[in-house]
Amino acid sequence: MPTYQENVSLKAHNSFGMEARARHFVRCTTSAEVMAAVARATREGWPRLILGGGSNLLLTRDYPGLVLQIAIRGIKLVEQLDDAVVVHAGAGEAWHALVMHTQNAGWNGLENLALIPGTVGAAPIQNIGAYGVELDSVFDSLEALDTQAGDIVTLQRAECGFGYRDSVFKGAARDRYVILGVTLRLPRNRPPVTSYADLRAWFAGCGIAQPTARQVCSAVIAIRRAKLPDPALTGNAGSFFKNPLVAADKFAALKVFYPALVGYPQPGGAVKLAAGWMIDHAGWKGRSLGAAAVSETQALVLINRGGASADDVVALARAIQADIRARFGVELEPEPVWV
Repeated sequence: MPTYQENVSLKAHNSFGMEARARHFVRCTTSAEVMAAVARATREGWPRLILGGGSNLLLTRDYPGLVLQIAIRGIKLVEQLDDAVVVHAGAGEAWHALVMHTQNAGWNGLENLALIPGTVGAAPIQNIGAYGVELDSVFDSLEALDTQAGDIVTLQRAECGFGYRDSVFKGAARDRYVILGVTLRLPRNRPPVTSYADLRAWFAGCGIAQPTARQVCSAVIAIRRAKLPDPALTGNAGSFFKNPLVAADKFAALKVFYPALVGYPQPGGAVKLAAGWMIDHAGWKGRSLGAAAVSETQALVLINRGGASADDVVALARAIQADIRARFGVELEPEPVWV
């Protein structure tokens, strides 16, 4: 049985490096342990916070209930089909470890998602994406504890309500499910996605016309390391703001005043704006409030220079939101969950 701890520091359990404490803490390595921990929290009347790698989290206070860390491991081949390879991973596996496992096995499809921090179980919640690929393009199903029914259930792709950095787990089903494992369907013989501007530029510079999945994976890792601060060295939660969606006429109007504004047409006619471009254009890159700052290499990333409080990060984020709203008439939505 897992050990329940009291008054535990969460500083090492969140990539921002915020000092906060959990009234109760437990680390679960099996589905049975998760079920028992959720049952105990319900019985004791404790609020609960499900924790993976803490890479998409801003802790704004001590947590008064049970912090339940999911540490279910394991990666296995489920099935090899003519058109796909089906792979299952425990929710506690590091996402990047899963990407490299599949690459080393010759199973392609996750190469654009390399080096994204966090765990496998958190990936569907956020519908993680990068460099032209989102998780839902390779997602098959997941297993989760339904805390309302008390049973372990399987949810298919259509039941997860995936959208841009969104899913039912952030909305209608928030707090209902505890994800235990994820099954992916990795396509065979599909050319790697290289349409993203940074990748096109990378391979043009290398003189590679038709890169392999392994080459795409290596390029993504190199680009991310050059642009994004390492959470192990500088506290951060990756991209702090979502790229906002606006109507096509709104984008056209903004382009009149900001000809260099970056936008990506979306199905249905909307345009996804590059939030990083707007923040950079507004002069926020490298600026700080207290010990929180905007990264000097990527304007979408807010960092902890050392000793930053959650209040510092929140004040900086709100100042950026207000400035972008005033300049562009666009609302920036944070990606990390604030607790």
